[in-house]
Amino acid sequence: MIRLLRVTGDSLYPDIQAGDFVVLATSPLFLSRLQVGDVIVFRHPVHGILIKRVTRTTAEDVFVAGTHKNSLDSHRLGSIPRQKIVGKMIWHIKKNG
Repeated sequence: MIRLLRVTGDSLYPDIQAGDFVVLATSPLFLSRLQVGDVIVFRHPVHGILIKRVTRTTAEDVFVAGTHKNSLDSHRLGSIPRQKIVGKMIWHIKKNG
């Protein structure tokens, strides 16, 4: 129901940086209530596990973007099927306190 992950990329820089930790809610209840602005972690068949911010939702898919200028987003990744979502961030722990 809860999962801790260490961030390794700059997708959501400067808000969330490499070395930070995120606590994810993995319960279907949390994942069914995604809203624009939520931060999610999901599995992508080519790029592996990614962290992004939700920009739009539909019943089947979510659309995502990062905040870093070189971050992949749904324009390049396509929509993210809900079954590929690992979890929704409920807490962010900065590496420097």
